[in-house]
Amino acid sequence: MPTKMKLHWSPKSPYVRKVMICLHELSMVDRVEKVRSVAAMLKPNASIMQDNPLSKIPTLTTVDGMVIYDSVVICEYLDTLAQGKIFPSDQFQKWQALRWHALGDGLLDVLILWRNEREREHALPTLMDAFELKFNACLNLLDKEVKALSAAPFSIGTLTLGCALGYADYRFAHLNWQDHHIELATWYLQLCNRPSFEATAPVDG
Repeated sequence: MPTKMKLHWSPKSPYVRKVMICLHELSMVDRVEKVRSVAAMLKPNASIMQDNPLSKIPTLTTVDGMVIYDSVVICEYLDTLAQGKIFPSDQFQKWQALRWHALGDGLLDVLILWRNEREREHALPTLMDAFELKFNACLNLLDKEVKALSAAPFSIGTLTLGCALGYADYRFAHLNWQDHHIELATWYLQLCNRPSFEATAPVDG
């Protein structure tokens, strides 16, 4: 039986980053073997598909051979394994965290689809406008909730929002969103100072 879990991993995937942040926060990094895996929408990866028929990352194989996906399920599994607090037990904090997680994951979906459309030879202006509208709407909502975010404990919700904002910085730096959302940017930069965020910042290569 393997002594380590196996994680299909990429240094640029924000969904993989969610899992890596959890591993750092839970002091579990050494319990996972990272397998460099490329998951392209138009070219399914046969190696990933041996574990996950959807050919998506992250995909985690536990030491007893169970395969777990997607990112939030992996994060909850790790949190349960470590008896952590990334998924709050308090009912108000739980639903608040899960709501923020849903917003952060949805924002990531928007940003990735936006980037894919941007890379097309003939991007559709209506789609590009729609993605930008949704992105700005999300930031405007977070502006209204930044005090609640600052007061809330670190959780799957704040973690995922941080990953989404980090992906916006990484792939859409030209938008300079931090210049227009000062309080939200201040909260985000404090989050970025956590060792788990510093250790998992997206890199090329």
